Amino acid sequence: MSRLLVSACLMGQMVRYDGRAKTFVHACLTRWDADGRVVPFCPELSGGLAIPRRSAEIEPGYNGDDVLAGRAKVVDCDGADVTAAFVAGARLAVDLARNRDCSYALLTEASPSCGSSLLYSGHHDCTRRAGFGVTTAALRAAGVTVFAPDQIDALAADCAW
Repeated sequence: MSRLLVSACLMGQMVRYDGRAKTFVHACLTRWDADGRVVPFCPELSGGLAIPRRSAEIEPGYNGDDVLAGRAKVVDCDGADVTAAFVAGARLAVDLARNRDCSYALLTEASPSCGSSLLYSGHHDCTRRAGFGVTTAALRAAGVTVFAPDQIDALAADCAW
């Protein structure tokens, strides 16, 4: 059975940097979860970061591909380089997707890990820009199709479960 990798925070788990969840409620997600198709995962927590933790952003002008290639860093709001944890979490997400037969992912938007079309600017100024996170980049490179919550109808049409 094909499954869906989902950001744990979207499933109500309190794993975000601020110790909160970002619960996403949708009939399709509820049904998929009841059917055993949902695989919740937090790459930042799995990569070794704590709850709570300092907010982090990918350096300005770069995206998840750049982080994976070593051209950019993920830096927290105090200036600490937390790249290694983000890369480790992304690799674990790919391993989990492969092991659990996840051909799709539903990931929270704007996260330096999970963002699929939006990231924060990299200046820690609360502004957003186009871009994608480290886990999204790794999953896409592994052949997993990534969707944001506002794209769940397209996900439902694409996967046809």
